[in-house]
Amino acid sequence: MKTATLAFSALSLLALAACSDQIIGASVDEGGFGNPTMNNYLVQTGQINPVQMLGERFAREVPTTITFPFNSAQLTPEARAALDVQANFIRQFPEVRFSVYGHTDLVGSNAYNKRLGQRRAEAVVAYFAARGIARARLKALVSFGETRPVIATPGPEEQNRRTVTEVSGFLARHPTILDGKYAEVIYREYIKSAVPAPSVVAAPPAGGAPGGAAAPAP
Repeated sequence: MKTATLAFSALSLLALAACSDQIIGASVDEGGFGNPTMNNYLVQTGQINPVQMLGERFAREVPTTITFPFNSAQLTPEARAALDVQANFIRQFPEVRFSVYGHTDLVGSNAYNKRLGQRRAEAVVAYFAARGIARARLKALVSFGETRPVIATPGPEEQNRRTVTEVSGFLARHPTILDGKYAEVIYREYIKSAVPAPSVVAAPPAGGAPGGAAAPAP
């Protein structure tokens, strides 16, 4: 009887789903239902590049670009505030490496601007290091100098005098890197934790036998 009832209930749900455009379970879908599992599967099967995925998240959640005064590698208060937001993100992912790219405007020689862009990138790395982020995770790359302007103008342009921080990879041999064995560890710990709870036997009421029966006379 119970089996028949369950089968009828299942058929009823399917019938309701067929008569409606709403997917079963949609009411509990907050927009990311199942996405973590799907992302993990796609990463493990090589269908998603985790560096690219994290880089896109970094670019989406923090201001990745700061600007500099003319002919300077000094960090302005506004630049420091943006770098603090970057640093907070970087601290969340101790296994990830980041690169800082330096840029300049088109005023001055190419050789001078390459050196200036490098100094700007190094200033950002030094700022992160002063806030406790390991230099091994950071790289001030050879500057692009004046070769990649945001606004193509020969004059001074603040948007061209910038550094850009990007996700560049993972630290080798970091203990939190998922190397294919991590799932086995999680599974083993999960099984170990699933031990039966000890049974609890209720004590008999005071002055009486179990079950409420009168205690036998001595």
